[in-house]
Amino acid sequence: MKNLPAALVCAFTLLPAAHAATLAEKLDAAIADESRPAADRERDENRKPKETLTFFRLQDDFKVVELVPGGGWYTRILAPVLKEKGQLYVAIGTKGVEANLVGKPGFEAIKVLPVELNATQEGRRNNIAAIDLGVRDVDMVLTFRNLHNFTEAGRANLNAAVFAALKSGGYYGVVDHTRRHMAEDTYETWRRMDPVQMIKEIETAGFEFVDYSTLHYRPDDELRYEVGRKTVTGNTDRFTLLFRKPK
Repeated sequence: MKNLPAALVCAFTLLPAAHAATLAEKLDAAIADESRPAADRERDENRKPKETLTFFRLQDDFKVVELVPGGGWYTRILAPVLKEKGQLYVAIGTKGVEANLVGKPGFEAIKVLPVELNATQEGRRNNIAAIDLGVRDVDMVLTFRNLHNFTEAGRANLNAAVFAALKSGGYYGVVDHTRRHMAEDTYETWRRMDPVQMIKEIETAGFEFVDYSTLHYRPDDELRYEVGRKTVTGNTDRFTLLFRKPK
């Protein structure tokens, strides 16, 4: 600018810097994206993704692992938020995401972790042997409504793998359907988990319990019916728990 008139130099100097989108703005944009399936958007009010991810302390420069992403409901929100400064990995049960999202416009940054899973069916749940997620020093691991799919031994191995993948101070956020404390495991309740038991199991893996949220508290859910029943589905009480790997 040395050859420009002083007045023009001053004008350029006073131009406002380009606005950098905040995390809240990125979440809003991802949630409002019209490419999201209508069925996904219909669940926003119930699942409260912005509030949930904010509670979990997500940042847009985090390296995040999403476990058992299913059809990619949360993946569709996490990927665009993290694409500029962060990284999103998906692991275990990734076929739906691989078919529908990986490599597609806007989702190029998703990386699939090829976890070797030795799983056996035990009753209604899967038991998995010790696993390695194949990454280290990530900032956050998330899983939504999946703990109930694994046996107690399987959950122990999963939690140990999460602990190994996280950096010191990294966060582990979990959501699942609530079962009444110490209630029997029956056909009606097997897809519900006792939050007290989940806290104890995850702490046993070495984690610190940080906080819980009532975002998904549903006082009219009696906690005793199968979560897929018409009178319950879409309105189940879900525990929302945050843990941290000690620094």
